[in-house]
Amino acid sequence: MTVWTPTDDGHADLSSHDAFAHGAPHNTFARLRREDPLHWTEYEGGKNFWSVTRYADITVMNKNTEVFSSARGIRMEDQSYEEYLARRTFQETDPPEHSKVRMKLLKAFSKTTMAQYEQDIRDLCADILDQALAKGEFDATKEIARQLPMRMLGRVVGLPEADLPWLVEKGDALIANTDPDFTSHVLDKMDTDEFRMMPFNSPAGAELYVYAKELMEEKARKGDTSGVLNLILEPAKDGSVITETEFRNFFCLLVAAGNDTTRYSIAAGIQAMCHQPELLAQMQAGGAVWDTAADEIIRWATPALYFRRTATRDHEMHGKTIRAGDKVLYWFVSANRDETQFDDPFHVNLHRSPNRHLSFGQFGPHVCLGMWLARLEVTVLFQELAKRIRHIEAAGPHKFLRSNFVGGIKALPVRVEAA
Repeated sequence: MTVWTPTDDGHADLSSHDAFAHGAPHNTFARLRREDPLHWTEYEGGKNFWSVTRYADITVMNKNTEVFSSARGIRMEDQSYEEYLARRTFQETDPPEHSKVRMKLLKAFSKTTMAQYEQDIRDLCADILDQALAKGEFDATKEIARQLPMRMLGRVVGLPEADLPWLVEKGDALIANTDPDFTSHVLDKMDTDEFRMMPFNSPAGAELYVYAKELMEEKARKGDTSGVLNLILEPAKDGSVITETEFRNFFCLLVAAGNDTTRYSIAAGIQAMCHQPELLAQMQAGGAVWDTAADEIIRWATPALYFRRTATRDHEMHGKTIRAGDKVLYWFVSANRDETQFDDPFHVNLHRSPNRHLSFGQFGPHVCLGMWLARLEVTVLFQELAKRIRHIEAAGPHKFLRSNFVGGIKALPVRVEAA
């Protein structure tokens, strides 16, 4: 039984959020990989852009930050230089500037540091799953996938637990700002110029700005240095410090990306279990499967569908010329289904090895800081879920986000038989 079969006609408009509202248009990506791997894509909302869809091309280009820069934005939407400076985080910078901020945070998000949270994660999973599974039938995205990253965020960052539901709601409004289920300010449906200096051009950014300022003032009064936020405020080796705007943008990024990517990986994994019954048995058998399962689930999910770069000079590729100033989109969601890299890519294979997927933006300086936490959360969640159920099945159709930037199942009705 297939996990999910794409239904697009092979000619989807990649610039349209509606084209992703029923899942990524994988028939279109497959055609482009075969016929036009460097595709000039028309975009009614702004400047046209190049779509890169092959795994081999993206892995090479992602290393080449001199030609393909992050320092003009990472989404397809156009912005003025003034808007870029107001909204940017270290994601929207290139080395060496990017590396300076990254070095501050590497230890806090290292594999060793994240491993110390395993028992916390396991305890949270037990609590979340026991409450959800007792219902028998429920929305797995809401009751399971949304809960774990939200609650872990508070522990890693050092946030009051009472504030977490509100923070996640605002993070959703930021990163899923094209889906009317998450925001009243839908990016491509209304004039959002009032918030053009805010992260993701969203009013939620303004609210999170105020929260971040008040949070750090309160932490300072209490002498509270817990969590990773204080690390970002420390002076660099050259004495430079992050500006207030840069700090608030980083906070918004942490709230949004720290939740959504892991949430949608968990949701995708549960959806796969509903349609590939053998996955539950493999998880219950344990052993070596836990060395590989998380990466396969994260490959399957690919929550970050693309990242954009901007060409700094002309570049020849596939018989075409990318001109200086052109936008170039690396479609990670296409690379993770590239049949030249992954055998049977539309089948979830928990034993897949090697599994050099690109869900974390690997093969470049911008590889995801939170990848070790994400892997650990996914592994532990599915270990605890497999212990507690005999059977899981879909209880209705699942629903995808309306977004060509964040890929995820926003509603996943399931029915379970507890062990």
